[in-house]
Amino acid sequence: MTSASAGISRRQMLGLGAGALALSGLAPRLRADVERKIPIGVQLYSVRDVCAKDPAGTIAAIAKMGYQGVEFAGYHGRSATDLRKMLDDNGIRCCGTHTGLNTLLGDELEKTIEFNRTLGNAYLIVPGMGNDRLGTAQACADTAKLFTELAEKLKEHRMYTGYHAHAGDFAKIDGKTRWEHFFDAAGPAVVMQMDTSNATGGGADPVALLKKYPGRSLTVHLKEHGGPKGAVIGEGRIDWKGVFEVCETTGGTQWYIVEHESAVASSMDAIKGCLDGLRKMGK
Repeated sequence: MTSASAGISRRQMLGLGAGALALSGLAPRLRADVERKIPIGVQLYSVRDVCAKDPAGTIAAIAKMGYQGVEFAGYHGRSATDLRKMLDDNGIRCCGTHTGLNTLLGDELEKTIEFNRTLGNAYLIVPGMGNDRLGTAQACADTAKLFTELAEKLKEHRMYTGYHAHAGDFAKIDGKTRWEHFFDAAGPAVVMQMDTSNATGGGADPVALLKKYPGRSLTVHLKEHGGPKGAVIGEGRIDWKGVFEVCETTGGTQWYIVEHESAVASSMDAIKGCLDGLRKMGK
């Protein structure tokens, strides 16, 4: 090898080294782009008819569809250990539980924490509350204080609590919705589980509310509204582009959770149709 060719070789090697360094610097950004894609789960209330009879088979079929998680709405008499095995056997995770407020109070809280620790679940979401909890502005403030205190207790367990939207939560008290009274008063660690259809049905704009409370929408229910009977995601009038834009920028969303409640011949076909609709939108 001549000195000239040796010099070229060294330069080439230096160039290759610089390229490798550039690629290594790019890799974390590429990984971050992948990690930013929000996983999709399904609320098992959507398929309660089949899940009640065969939870293991239902979870297996959901995983096969391509869902990455399930949110429980009842446990069909199974233990947390049994449910966790069903999840692990199918490579799927628990992305939430809908649990009554009573399970988070007093001596029940520790039992609920342990149950969800076994499930591998961090999101303990209250699915609904009566007028005694959200009937007046003062009741909303008092309930928000309770949730804030619960969120603080759960923090050491790396768990969250929050509240799920129903149409009645968007009725107004003194010119402001119950939802806003509650979340204006609640601490920032209380999860705002928006339900796109329930909010729309209650006369609210889910996109505007997602924007109003940045970082609060750790899990969001994706449910179509309007469209043909039994409409799946993408067939109705929800502003999906707007929902996704907020969730993927300021919302802090960690899980999309599909829910389908319309009466159809096959609930399993309906949730598959919802996932197909999301895939068509690049999700």
